[in-house]
Amino acid sequence: MDTPLPPELEISPPLLNSANPWCTTFEDLERLHASPHTGALTTRTSLLGGFAHDDASHQYAFFNPSTAEPSRAPNSSTPRSPPGIGAGDVASFNNLGYSPLPLETYLDFVGRLPDREIEIEGLGRHRKLVIVSVTGSPAEVAECYRLIARFSRTTPHPLAMEVNLSCPNIATAAPPASDRAQLLAYLAALPRDPEIPVGMKTPPYTHVAHYAELIGALRQDAAVASSASALKGAGNGEWGPRLPGSGLGGMAGAPLHPLALGNVKTITELLSREPELSHIKVIGVGGVSDADGFRRMKSVGAYAVGVGTALGREGVEVFEKIASQLNK
Repeated sequence: MDTPLPPELEISPPLLNSANPWCTTFEDLERLHASPHTGALTTRTSLLGGFAHDDASHQYAFFNPSTAEPSRAPNSSTPRSPPGIGAGDVASFNNLGYSPLPLETYLDFVGRLPDREIEIEGLGRHRKLVIVSVTGSPAEVAECYRLIARFSRTTPHPLAMEVNLSCPNIATAAPPASDRAQLLAYLAALPRDPEIPVGMKTPPYTHVAHYAELIGALRQDAAVASSASALKGAGNGEWGPRLPGSGLGGMAGAPLHPLALGNVKTITELLSREPELSHIKVIGVGGVSDADGFRRMKSVGAYAVGVGTALGREGVEVFEKIASQLNK
């Protein structure tokens, strides 16, 4: 007997925010939900009990990738971007962890969002998808799924769950999405017949063996995943004293765009060779800030395109900018 496919991920229009500092608060989510130019919104990655955030230790900053000069804008540890970000400061680096707010708080936020439909030309009216980003141990992620699935039965908002397996700033463990055994542990913890779409946030792969680990795990457990987010994070880099502590952190924004495109292209091509994985959709994230970046992501196989650093730089207006450029 054939294994039933998991619920299909549907994002229309295929533009959304990635999980990042600028989708932390209810006000952040409210602004993202109100944008008529996105088909989904993503919450900041949360834990069951919240992350022990420290303003003095966990910060982000912008920089100019052409000169490697840090922005004159000060560091920030909050969802409010600092003033003074320069025109060339199109990249960011950070040593943040996850959201200080627990999962239950985000479910409360979703429940407070207005029951609003969006009108898409040629597609009619529908409610915007809310992707709840979570992480933790396999057992904790299973509990996150249980809570989100239960909540999905009581809210008009369509929900999906993203499992963040890529954060480079957690010193106690390498990103699980680079190791087949760890990936399988997460997939095994989730139900065979999920009620809502479930996706994985993957790190930037730089070696063919990383892709083999991902596809191998998905091949062994194809009934769970509806999507994979290619490059919704970044590797480590040393930036001197600009970041607190060791100065090590994740990088995002324009410098990652070529690597992100390569990840999306490779993952989509590998998935296409596996009939049992053909239902998995890839969300491309990394350095997109305009219509050209959006088009490049789509051209290499992304089902939908996520925006991170540009949201922090420009606010939700970045989605209107991309949409208007696409319509020219």
